[in-house]
Order: sequence, then C-alpha cells, then structure tokens
Amino acid sequence: MGMTITEKIIAAHSGLQEIHVGQFVYADVDICLGNDITAPIAIEQFERLGVKKIFNPEGVVLVPDHFTPNKDIKSAQNAKVLREFAQKHLIKNYFEVGRVGIEHALLPEKGIVVPGDLVIGADSHTCTYGALGIFSTGVGSTDLAACFATGKVWLKAPETIKFVFNGKLNKWVSGKDLILYVIGDISVDGARYMAMEFAGPAITNLPMDDRLAMCNMAVEAGAKNGIVEPDECTEEYINNKAQRKYKFYSSDADCKYHDIYEYDVSTISPQVALPNLPENTRPVEDLPDIEIDQVVIGSCTNGRISDLRIAAQILKNKKIHSTVRLIVIPATQDIYLEALKEGLIEIFINAEAAVSTPTCGPCLGGHMGILAEGERALSTTNRNFAGRMGHPKSEIYLCNPAVAAASAITGKITHPEYID
Repeated sequence: MGMTITEKIIAAHSGLQEIHVGQFVYADVDICLGNDITAPIAIEQFERLGVKKIFNPEGVVLVPDHFTPNKDIKSAQNAKVLREFAQKHLIKNYFEVGRVGIEHALLPEKGIVVPGDLVIGADSHTCTYGALGIFSTGVGSTDLAACFATGKVWLKAPETIKFVFNGKLNKWVSGKDLILYVIGDISVDGARYMAMEFAGPAITNLPMDDRLAMCNMAVEAGAKNGIVEPDECTEEYINNKAQRKYKFYSSDADCKYHDIYEYDVSTISPQVALPNLPENTRPVEDLPDIEIDQVVIGSCTNGRISDLRIAAQILKNKKIHSTVRLIVIPATQDIYLEALKEGLIEIFINAEAAVSTPTCGPCLGGHMGILAEGERALSTTNRNFAGRMGHPKSEIYLCNPAVAAASAITGKITHPEYID
C-alpha cells in the first residue's frame, strides 16, 4: 500500500521507510515556532528542565506578533522574555518590531520553512505551511519546550481526507471561499485529527497566496494539517526564497484515503461565515441586509499582497461608509512596503481606512480593533467564535478581501459585483 504526502513526510522525519495510520512516532523537527503569547510559557518550561542549550539555534523561530507593538505592560514583559531568550541562545530568526510580520505570512516569505519540512508551532494556524508541501501543525507550549530541548516531537500519523476541486473559479472567488465552503460542508470537526489534502485542476491553477489561505484554515475543520502537493507554482514561489535545501513529496497512486470529496468550483460564489462558527457559511448573495460597524482586512489568512491588491481595486476612488471603521493590516513589512510602492496604501487612506503595522491584534481580540457590545465586524480573519474579537455579545462574520472591501463601502455585507 502506498503512502500519502503527509505520511511520507512524517516517515522521513522518523527514520522509517513507511508508517501506517494511527502509528505513534518520535519525529525530527526542522523548524519550531513560538510567538509572544505561547513562547514565554515554553521558555519557562524549558528553563525548568535545566537544559543549557536549545537543539539548534537555526531551528527555533520566535515571532512577537500578537500583542506587538506592545499594547500594555504585560505584553511588553512577554516580548522581553522572547528577546532575552533569543539573545541568550543566539537565535537567528527572532523578529523585532520593525522587522516582524504575522508569523504564518512571515516564515514562508523569508524561506524559513521549505517543501518537505516537518514544522511545529505553538499556534494553531501553523498548518498554513502545508501550502508549500510541508507537514506543519500546531502544538501546545509544553510540546514546544520539549522541542527546544530535543528537536523532536511525538506524533500520531493521521488519516487523510482528499478534497478534489474541479472547474474554473468565478470572479471574486478565492481560496478563502473554497475553504469556507468545505468547512460549511463537513463542519468544524469534520476532519478532526486528519490531514486535509487539497488537489485537482482548480488547485493547480490557484496562486500560492490562496493555497496558503486554504491550508491556514484547515484547523477550523479540526484537521491536524492541511497540505497541497508541491508543483511548478511551489517551485516558482520558493526557489529564490529558500534558506535550505528542500524536497518535493507527493501521494502515491495507491495510497489510502479516509474519504474523498469532489467539488465543482464554478458553482461556488463568495462565502460568508456567520456567527459563531466558521461552518455557518452562506453565499454572500443569499444573505439579508446585515449592517456592520467594522471591517478588518489582514491576518495570517488574508493579509498578503494579492489580498491588498483585490481590496484596493474595489476601494479605489471610493470612501468607506460613514458608520464603518475599516482597518487594513499588511501581514509583513515587505508586504507593507510593496503595497506602499504600488500606491495601495494611498488608496486605503484616501478611502478613510486605518492602516496598521503588521500585527495579529484584532484577530484574537488583542488590540487594534476590539469590538464593543452589540457591534458587528466583517473580517478576513479565520475565526468567528463568540468573544473572539472583543465583547462576548459582539458578532463576527468571515469573508474574503473582495467582500470585505465592498461591504466597507456600503456599510452592510455586500457582493463585490455590486461595487465593480
């Protein structure tokens, strides 16, 4: 019996020729990641172990992106813990304010993670890197501490569900809509502790930014990881970025899948996830008038340059609605700079949006856009749980950047075709 791409990567990092579903392995880790919320806990546990050195200064990445620039004394203390740990252990990939970006956009952009890697991170959206043909998954802070010391992680080989996408995307439909549609189909626990493998002609034609958005939200279906077999698009993306050698893996023709779903993307329109779960998806055109108070364009899901270009295309020479706050957050400094060079930032500011330095802030209700009681936000982020962005009685709707931009103009959730 053949193996899936996920099984092959785990086996290769466990010193095994093959593995089977449900098998427990102790696998070598190429990159382990922590941020300003999760890494301080891991560092505390690492120091309790009494270990003097981390396993590899180039294998540990620390990205203070959630509450930075520091929003209060506690967040400043947490950032200081990362800074001092990085200095003590000569960690190359520590990113200070001014160099930092949202972690799951930053690591692929810098070529820190490469195809064939096994990556863990103390952040659930570490599954993003599967878009590059990487096995990547989120872990707890104590697992991260153990990896700091050993360079290894304990895993159970997951089953794989294959999602095959056929057809041609409609205008204003993106990878974000495909993954929202899938989550709406299988539910938020439909792929619990499984790999979600995305394939088919529509995926082959999908740009890397959209693949990253899809794999980013695999965890919202309960998945262990999301993954796309690397191809020419992957090679083009990573070739001039990669800091290390990489390897392309693919699933065998005779591998076993837990299930296979097939979709015709030509039948999928822009999706909106209603409160309070990402599975509560509806086509935007099927929604009644839903007035909104705030729009957020950014995050590790949709803060990349292609996302900003789409939003700017719709917002150009227009103003946002008088009752709406629009917050635009480029995911990295390089993206911010590119958006500045292309005139996108000018478009946003002329539309009366607020543009922020890279931060996860509003996505997790940290800062830079907290919701008050009864307020509604439309966001390109990845979660809409009650209280996720602020008050427990606020509401969060998820969408792609085109829907977000169009809705910021009208003051209610709107299909982009009505603005185009």
